[in-house]
Amino acid sequence: MLFDSRDLAAFYESPLGQVTRRAIYRRLRMFWPDLRNQRLLGYGFAVPYLRGLALDAERTIALMPSQHGPLRWPERRGLSLVAEEDTLPFADGLFDRVLMVHGLESADSIRLLMRQVWRTLAPAGRLLVVAPNRLSLWAQVDRSPFAQGRPFTRLQLTKLLQEALFVPERWDSALMLPPLKGRRLIGRGVGWEKAGQLLWPQLAGVHLVEATKSLYAPAPVAVRKPRGTLIPAPA
Repeated sequence: MLFDSRDLAAFYESPLGQVTRRAIYRRLRMFWPDLRNQRLLGYGFAVPYLRGLALDAERTIALMPSQHGPLRWPERRGLSLVAEEDTLPFADGLFDRVLMVHGLESADSIRLLMRQVWRTLAPAGRLLVVAPNRLSLWAQVDRSPFAQGRPFTRLQLTKLLQEALFVPERWDSALMLPPLKGRRLIGRGVGWEKAGQLLWPQLAGVHLVEATKSLYAPAPVAVRKPRGTLIPAPA
């Protein structure tokens, strides 16, 4: 059963969730250190990360798919909404940046979702995807929010983005610590992240990939049919 918005919010309030948020947020900031004058959409359950990113952005909206259900954010303003993944309620080219967390792996139709994301991005827009790594423990443990859908390899993400008319440009990984509950074992997570980046980067909990919007579909490669050889019929 997939985590809903309340389950995800509860996870990020837990000690392990707080360490998870810090580990991923540090890497996100390396991709997008400055979001001034940018219109930002957080898709899936990006609220824990939008709290910091929204401070810089011109406009920020958190959209949660119907599979997750609603969660008011922030409490006083209410910049979140729920919509179907195949009909995002935004004008074409509205957003400069789209951050997708806990969204790709739980989609009912990745193709339709990515078509909508492509449509709502500006021509020079950028998409940043945080997706579970198929090789990690985080994708295997049931209590992990990154085990509640389909995990991906880097090759699968590359193919998925290219088919959706996105060009993957920069890659990173995060969440090197194992999904342990004990606060003493995980600490603040900094030591785990530093060690993991050096010793076991291929086992990171999540992939991070930034992709740009392509305006042109790849041209199909023409396949020449082999020419037949004429053979005289026997007399």
